[in-house]
Amino acid sequence: MRYVHIDNVEPGQYLGRTVFAANGTVLLSEGVQLTVYMITTLRRIGVTMIYIKDPLLEDVEIDDLVSEETKRLMMQQMGEAMEALRSGKEFNMKRMNVSIDTLLAEMMDNKDVLLQLSDIRTHDNAMYVHAMNVCMMSVLIGINMGLSTTQLRELAIGALLHDVGKLETIVDDASEDPRKHHAWRGFEVLKNKRELSLLVAHVAFQHHETIDGLGWPRGLPAGEIHLYAKIVAVANVYDNLLYPPGTGSRMLPHEACEHLMALGGKTLDLDAVIHFMRIISVYPTGTSVRLSTRETGVVVGQHRGLPGRPVIRVVKQGAAGDLDVKEVDLAKHTTVFIESVLE
Repeated sequence: MRYVHIDNVEPGQYLGRTVFAANGTVLLSEGVQLTVYMITTLRRIGVTMIYIKDPLLEDVEIDDLVSEETKRLMMQQMGEAMEALRSGKEFNMKRMNVSIDTLLAEMMDNKDVLLQLSDIRTHDNAMYVHAMNVCMMSVLIGINMGLSTTQLRELAIGALLHDVGKLETIVDDASEDPRKHHAWRGFEVLKNKRELSLLVAHVAFQHHETIDGLGWPRGLPAGEIHLYAKIVAVANVYDNLLYPPGTGSRMLPHEACEHLMALGGKTLDLDAVIHFMRIISVYPTGTSVRLSTRETGVVVGQHRGLPGRPVIRVVKQGAAGDLDVKEVDLAKHTTVFIESVLE
């Protein structure tokens, strides 16, 4: 599979990853042959990047930390929970706990796999995909930090619900009144939910606090920010750099990683950033790149200990029209570097 910008997709190509609606239902299934109408519709509903199948990369698969079915159920239950919270009703926390336990089990089984944020976003599902991504990143950081199962469950729920305050109609993050910030409103929504730990509410409350004491909504010093919130803050910043809310310009994963490292120890907790860099794929599988050798290729493999030195498949057409295929393992070819990412 290759990861490409929607503007570079052509009719007749095959979709490499399923596109989900916000409620977890399938909009377009993996393997469908794309038409002009489908591509236009994907662009209209906010899709910017998608995976497409490539005959030269048929053997290349993305190692998923969490199964597609588990993600689908989580998105469905998040939608139900958000709707219940919006209307002031109780939601079925027992069902969500079962799904979270499944998610944690799958992530523990695959904890040595580098995380790649491969779910396709639309205007409709963006909030839920964001919450899912922040949850998966936070849990992986927590696993690397040695958190217990109970702590990981609390962290996962807090990460999933960290932006619940955005459902409030009085939210105004630009206001000078901190009580109108979505973090404060999220805390107010969650703090009295008997089925939730109070720490879950504090994740929503503190995920925009910064260790320099200049964060929102309360400007807490580093020592008063809970570890869960420090972890979620790192994951939240990274995902927002890749897919900024509003009209901001997006960063590519390697650019976002460099930006996070610059923030470590300044606004973001350095320990959480260090652990994050051990779990994320800097150049996700399927990404097209240009090498310092002037060759172009596609990322086809990852190294857990060297996330910035993936395996690249380079395909050239020979004089006789035949294809010359080779793989360049950057962990072994130490003088070859990725110069740029191609969309």
